Formats: sequence, C-alpha cells, structure tokens
Amino acid sequence: MILDYKYTGRQTAVTQKYKDQAKNGLKRIEKIVGGSASAHVVLTVDKYRKIAEVTVKQGNQNMVAACESAEMMAALRDALAKIEQQAIRQKQKTTATMRRPARAEKLVGVDAPLATPAGA
Repeated sequence: MILDYKYTGRQTAVTQKYKDQAKNGLKRIEKIVGGSASAHVVLTVDKYRKIAEVTVKQGNQNMVAACESAEMMAALRDALAKIEQQAIRQKQKTTATMRRPARAEKLVGVDAPLATPAGA
C-alpha cells in the first residue's frame, strides 16, 4: 500500500486535477506493488514542454518514469503507464521461480551408458 504521496511543481502549480489523476494512477500501481511504498510526482514546465516524472520507491526497488508532452495530463498519463509496466515486470520477476531442467536420461526413460575406464 502506497502510504506517502508527494507532489512537486517546478515552474507550475500542481492543481487538484493533476493530483486526482496521479492518485488514480498510483492506486492501480498500489495494487500491483503491495506492501509499503512511497511515490513522488514531479511536474515541470519548460517553455513549450510539459514534463511529468513519477518515482515509486519500495524497499530496495526504485521505479522511475519521465514523459514529455505538449499537455501535462498526457505526460502524466504516459508516465503512470510506464511505471505500471515496470511494476508488472518487477512483480513477475519476483514471483517467477528459476528451476533447473530435468536430466535428459530421466526424460527419455533410458539410462545413460556408463563410462568405461580408459585403461580397461
């Protein structure tokens, strides 16, 4: 469960509309991540560019996504989508178990021939 939401506006004000969109997107990520985490949303305006950067920290995992667009809502939506994909990949990595492949002779059902000593 993401406990801490932080919002930062650089050269712009973080309006309630942006906070609502970020919170809705982070709720989806919260279901995937589980556990305690923190999220930081940075909104930046640079001349004609609107940049949204979202950082989610959970334990030793940091997920960061930055997107740029002509509209702030589009940039924020894209950044949240990237973070969601990263969270899904991290979840799949932790839930997947690596197993060694079975030995070939056990699969075939035939015992492998015993090696004969070189001197015999």
